[in-house]
Amino acid sequence: MSKNVGIDWSKLGFSYMKTDLRYISRWKDGKWDEGELVEDNRLNISEASTALHYGQQCFEGLKAYRTKEGKIQLFRPDENAKRMIKSCKRVLMPEVPVEKFIDACLQVVKANEAYVPPYGSGATLYLRPFVIGVGDNLGVKPAPEYMFSIFCVPVGPYFKGGMAPVNFIISDYDRAAPYGTGAAKVGGNYAGSLLPHELAVKKGFADCIYLDPETHTKIEEVGAANFFGITKDNKFITPDSPSILPSITRFSLMYLAKEYLRMEVNHRDVFVDNLDEFKEAGACGTAAVITPIGGIEYKGKLHVFHSETEVGPVTKKLYDTLYGIQFGDIKAPEGWIVEVK
Repeated sequence: MSKNVGIDWSKLGFSYMKTDLRYISRWKDGKWDEGELVEDNRLNISEASTALHYGQQCFEGLKAYRTKEGKIQLFRPDENAKRMIKSCKRVLMPEVPVEKFIDACLQVVKANEAYVPPYGSGATLYLRPFVIGVGDNLGVKPAPEYMFSIFCVPVGPYFKGGMAPVNFIISDYDRAAPYGTGAAKVGGNYAGSLLPHELAVKKGFADCIYLDPETHTKIEEVGAANFFGITKDNKFITPDSPSILPSITRFSLMYLAKEYLRMEVNHRDVFVDNLDEFKEAGACGTAAVITPIGGIEYKGKLHVFHSETEVGPVTKKLYDTLYGIQFGDIKAPEGWIVEVK
């Protein structure tokens, strides 16, 4: 490491910290500029920016991991880039090319190498790429200019003291509308989830689970993560819906379940009245990899899966496999890892 940043890696949580440099690129007159690394962590934008008034923005989340050998690697950044392109298209923003996205990620990690936590700490360097509509604009229409930026923050392991199951409650609220922006990673989806999350926490649950907005009979998302279940005959099941954010972690787990654990994998409807088909269940996403679900409360009754206190064996194996790949302890499928050099 080039310098000592004086961080107690064991005390890191998931909170903002200013690091040395961030990447910023501007779109104007039909094209992106070269982009640059800057020290300033404050954005100077027009008060009339569409990002502020009409929600014309999107973001991503991915991590850099330090391996046992001291190398630094990114996990499937091309998939984050492709998902951001889809989000940009959905809210009429210019696409950030995959190559530009990955190059910007590499620049940010390299420039902030001292903030990549050491192997064995369980901590990682979290990257937050985002695109926002800026410039002087008053009407409801696409912005005249855009900004693409990436900053990074070291974050602690999601599970302090080990992975443990948590309980969720079915929400009366909808996360997204049918044919809406549910499949895009736009800020409005998250703003709308703040109240249902708070209500769930006040009732003693980790978060809420959203049902499909059309019929309210099928599980869609778990808070800000994707749902999966392991059936009693050992199949890996995830919900199929156009309103679900396509999680890179979920697609990775589907691949690992099939190719590494030799399980049958199905992408289909998951009816909330049929929870007893699952022996294990979990929520998956970038932050936690997997959050095991102990139980789900629905209509006043708590349905418990494997256990409220112990992680199921299949969930644990999936977690250990993906975690091992991300930190370089298990050989990754081809193309999943990009080394920061």
